[in-house]
Amino acid sequence: MRTRIEGVEVDTRHWIAGRRVDSAARFQSISPIDEAVIADMAAGSAIEIEQAIEAASSAFKRWKRTAREERARLLHRIADIIESRIEALAQVETRDNGSLLRSHRRRVMPRVAMNFRFFADWLLQLDHPDFDVRGHRNHVSWDPSGVAAIITPWNAPLMLGTWRIAPALAAGCTVVYKPPEWAPLTASLLADIAAEAGLPDGVFNVVQGIGREAGAALARHPGIRRLSFTGSVATARQIAAVAGANLVPLSFELGGKSPFVVFADCDLELAVNTAIGQYDNAGQVCLAGTRLLVEESIRDQFLEAFLAKATAIRQGDPRDEATDIGPQISRPHFERVDGFVQRAIASGLKPVLGGAPNRDLGGLYYRPTLFLDPPAGSEILRDEVFGPVLCLQGFRSEEEAIALANDTEYGLAAVIMTGDHERAKRFTSQVSAGLVWNNCFFVRDLRQAFGGNGKSGIGREGGTWSFDFYCDVKNSVYAPVGWRKDG
Repeated sequence: MRTRIEGVEVDTRHWIAGRRVDSAARFQSISPIDEAVIADMAAGSAIEIEQAIEAASSAFKRWKRTAREERARLLHRIADIIESRIEALAQVETRDNGSLLRSHRRRVMPRVAMNFRFFADWLLQLDHPDFDVRGHRNHVSWDPSGVAAIITPWNAPLMLGTWRIAPALAAGCTVVYKPPEWAPLTASLLADIAAEAGLPDGVFNVVQGIGREAGAALARHPGIRRLSFTGSVATARQIAAVAGANLVPLSFELGGKSPFVVFADCDLELAVNTAIGQYDNAGQVCLAGTRLLVEESIRDQFLEAFLAKATAIRQGDPRDEATDIGPQISRPHFERVDGFVQRAIASGLKPVLGGAPNRDLGGLYYRPTLFLDPPAGSEILRDEVFGPVLCLQGFRSEEEAIALANDTEYGLAAVIMTGDHERAKRFTSQVSAGLVWNNCFFVRDLRQAFGGNGKSGIGREGGTWSFDFYCDVKNSVYAPVGWRKDG
């Protein structure tokens, strides 16, 4: 029922109503570093989901009435404990999902703590000024909606999970969290942390399991009042179909096929270095600009500099500080990425970089790959690979660049590299994306609205937008007459 991961003890059972709950069924957590089985996890079903929602519904009656200040205090206490355990959390998550240990230590786990601090503080300043309509005073308030179901992916499980869990708890919702089956371990540690911080029993619940079983049971349950999901379009369609029967409001982040646009007037060194960053986390980043669009007049120069940098990328064990990118998350995902690449090659495309597994390392390590000039509408341009695979296309005018950038069913993000501020503003206003970076990448603040257009998702989260989602926003109108003088 407990296992040790990199010297850290992790409970493999669910967390429901303030206690550990086991299941008869089990599933294995397999480390992508070496494909070793590292944990035998309790596999939840509709039974455990029912228990968790019952616990969350019962706890909601008290939690929704808990003062803002007390909810904020508890979230800050959770952040305190996370900060005291960054090394343990980083070690466990690296072993579990194969992302870089150095990134977990320096960036990801500190952001996990920040998720709780930010939404605790935002809760205390959440307000809308009263306003008058023909002498009638209007007051806006945010009422907790109820039980929030949260389902997140494996590429940054604790960070992406707490990005939704923290605002839901701050808003006064209770939570049932289904962590990713390919990287479930830090969710169990978060349950321990929440309990140590003093979060009341039933306010936060974790049910592990396979998506088609535990996730499906959670999505269709009539007891949930909000559902936040991050993952694939195909899974989102299934969730929307069953949650829609209960008219449950949804927040979806579904990945992307983002353009990375390089104009001739850019800082070329900055553009190349930023483009190399699109291989981060072995390409398993929804925001990555995987379609490099480069102005023809600098295309050869850009490509030469890019290939020089890309061939120097150090791939290997993510626990090594010298490693730049690690493995793919699992054998099925590794084969999916390779399938995209091999079909592109079979269609006549020749990779100028990579194009195959890293035979030197074996296992789940895939070489950073770059294709030149895939034909319009080809699979490698159209579909999200979610691996270290980029494509490069040329353009001759700003108008052509916009057309290429918007030639996708996705619309999560875009990157623009240019020295012309007016061009940047023009391009930003025309590109279809929820987030646009100009001469930068991955600059994200929790005050920002985050979400995508088209197949990249539904809704926005961050700052007040998160509270708008997890709450029922109410407007109360007070007449100027009819009140007792002592009332």
